[in-house]
Amino acid sequence: MTQDNPVFDQQDEASQKEEFFVEHLHFSETAKQLFKDYQHYYTSLKPKGGVSFIHVDELASRVAVFYESLIRVVNWKEEQLVRRTAIERKLKRRLISEISGLSIVANPKAEKIAEALVLESIRGGHLPNNQIPQSKFQDVQKILEKYIYILKNISSAQDKSSSDVKLKVQFYNWLLEITACEIEETLAPPLKENALIDSMVNVMEERITLKPADIISQNEKRAQIYIAVLRTLFHLDAPIISYRLLKWEHPEWLEMPKDLYPQAAQEILKIKKGIGKRLNHPLSGEFFKICEKYDTLWLVLGDIMEKFKKNPSEIPAKFGNKESLTKLIAEIYQNRLKTLKNRLLKMGLFSSLSVMIANTFSLFMVEVPLAKLLYGKIIPLAMVADIVVPTLIMIGLVSAYKLPSETNLEKLTDEISKIVYKQEGEELYEIKVRRRRKFLATFFIFLLYLLGLVVTLGAIVWLLKSIKLPPTSIFINTMLAAVMIFSAMVVRQRAKELTVEDRTTFLEFSVDAFSIPVAKVGQWLASKWKKYNIVSVFFTALIDMPFFVFINFIENWSSFLKERKSEIH
Repeated sequence: MTQDNPVFDQQDEASQKEEFFVEHLHFSETAKQLFKDYQHYYTSLKPKGGVSFIHVDELASRVAVFYESLIRVVNWKEEQLVRRTAIERKLKRRLISEISGLSIVANPKAEKIAEALVLESIRGGHLPNNQIPQSKFQDVQKILEKYIYILKNISSAQDKSSSDVKLKVQFYNWLLEITACEIEETLAPPLKENALIDSMVNVMEERITLKPADIISQNEKRAQIYIAVLRTLFHLDAPIISYRLLKWEHPEWLEMPKDLYPQAAQEILKIKKGIGKRLNHPLSGEFFKICEKYDTLWLVLGDIMEKFKKNPSEIPAKFGNKESLTKLIAEIYQNRLKTLKNRLLKMGLFSSLSVMIANTFSLFMVEVPLAKLLYGKIIPLAMVADIVVPTLIMIGLVSAYKLPSETNLEKLTDEISKIVYKQEGEELYEIKVRRRRKFLATFFIFLLYLLGLVVTLGAIVWLLKSIKLPPTSIFINTMLAAVMIFSAMVVRQRAKELTVEDRTTFLEFSVDAFSIPVAKVGQWLASKWKKYNIVSVFFTALIDMPFFVFINFIENWSSFLKERKSEIH
């Protein structure tokens, strides 16, 4: 997936000396390609002359940024997913007729949607003001034309479930997620991230071996490595991974001519099904475990090269001196360790706030009406406990993470050296096909798994009963607790971001035995909520639409006042 960079085909004398220096130091091919990709990235950041940029009103932008911050608390997402989900939310609001099957907007105009989408993204702080070229309006318009055509002309012959509203909404949601991913990539190309992803994929492909070797094809092996790298290195979610697989399997997708739109509409359901199979491949977990262990190496490499973005020509020299590189790794590692603690704290805070808001909404909109209907009343103290107790549990769960061991830095330095310099006998990571367990062993393991589920759920129900919640609230809060445990385990996984040498303690094993079964239930509930949450589309429209009408009004008013002010002289 690594692409050649034409900018390096024409090197001046200084770059030729640098290239000789790189060869002389016996850098690995992986390191040399990574240096070139980063230099290409830094070149792309230089200001370009003769380009007009998009400007939005600063006052309207401050109001929009505040609104987006509130949305983030209610619908918390990780940093790298915020911009994509914001674009997705705006798309759903503007293409609600296509999602719902209603004729609110009979013929959505790509040109108008593209302009509004880009402007709203800049106002909301997801893109920098006065830095996005005006030409991006046309780029986004072209993307929207393609996906709107597919939405309107999806093959009815393939869409056997076209009468099933739920499945139709699921497909439209998926397609709009893919649309948002392509728009985001167009507005903010992830060149730096791609350099690290390509580098890690290439190394993992060389080092991961399969036993037996022919269990899957080489193409499938690379696809699974690619998926695992995306999941571990930048914690990308299913929509972004699906979009990247779509590009990988269909290189013509991005620059698709209009005469191929009918074919795309005809095959899109088949494409979606194929991507889904790859995302849920039986061996995907094995690839994930290996990539999760080594993703730290590329995160640290990226941070080191980020230090030389003003003088990228210094990168080879710094990496060429092993003593200098060791010091840089230690410095970056300590910085990352500090930011990791802060990010985990932020994740815990936002996820806990989200739980509190969701619980409050559930209490007043569902639990209290049901309790009054079925039991006549609900105790005020129980109402307070209903909100406070789950929030405190969530805070406790996300706080119980383990940071890397003391020997982790030494292992990290050694592994980075293996990537940067040419070495004989590189370590291989083997994936074996698991032997089928004997029936009795499988039966007893399954019983232990069920026991962990029953004990944990029983403890949750007992706690909720002890604060005198009615049965309906106990049921709702038990499901919410399962989702909370799932979210907390995701935070715990993020705590391993810098861990190369991971050792499981007996305490961790015990905690996992009781938390993983419930977390799997929570994961299932979270996915089902997303899948069946048809109302969310309309809720988004009801909140977003009036607000952004208000923002447009503020911007127009501010512009009018500035015009009148300029006339006073």
